[in-house]
Amino acid sequence: MIRFLREFHKRSAMAPVKLYGATMSWNVTRCVAALEEAGVEYELVPVDFGTGEHKGPEHLARNPFGQVPALQDGDMYIFESRAICKYACRKNKPELLKEGNLKESAMVDVWIEVESNQYTPALRPILFECIIHPMMGGATDKKVVEDNLVKLKTVLDVYETRLTESKYLAGDFLSLADLNHVSTTLCLGATPHASLFEAYPHVKAWWTDLLARPSVQKVYSLIKPSS
Repeated sequence: MIRFLREFHKRSAMAPVKLYGATMSWNVTRCVAALEEAGVEYELVPVDFGTGEHKGPEHLARNPFGQVPALQDGDMYIFESRAICKYACRKNKPELLKEGNLKESAMVDVWIEVESNQYTPALRPILFECIIHPMMGGATDKKVVEDNLVKLKTVLDVYETRLTESKYLAGDFLSLADLNHVSTTLCLGATPHASLFEAYPHVKAWWTDLLARPSVQKVYSLIKPSS
């Protein structure tokens, strides 16, 4: 009996976590980048928005807002993509958060916040207008695109300065701060503005370096952006 229980717990510990959501969501693939880089065994579980599965009781138990992604690890559910990413790194590869080094972990936190509050808010409307709206039969609002390109270029000016000082955003080490940019930046490549980084040589070098990572290539293979 004791042997059986040990085997049961061993197998339970090895069971992959489940990530719920569609790979067309950059919030979902943001998590994929972190899970891959942290070496987590995981299973992608689709959620059918067409049938309203995301508003059903089973999924609401995973994410009370009826959104994706949601992560299941044993009997625990986590929602919000950046929280999922932090959890995956903290549990499996804490060096991606630089925990234990106050100065370096603070810089990781800073650039995670920059991605969330500066970079992605400027980029997201461009992706919606250039990719999502046409996909749904709508027309691209060029003014929205142009207004947000101005905002994004202002953000990239800051990134360019920062990346003259260090190889990656938080320092001379890869961190979750860099990985959190992957899903939306890959989608930028599917827009008419894919060459935007050409004007920012240090940003371009940073992105080229990230593109070579197996974790980023995995995300790319899932979303397969095409213009």
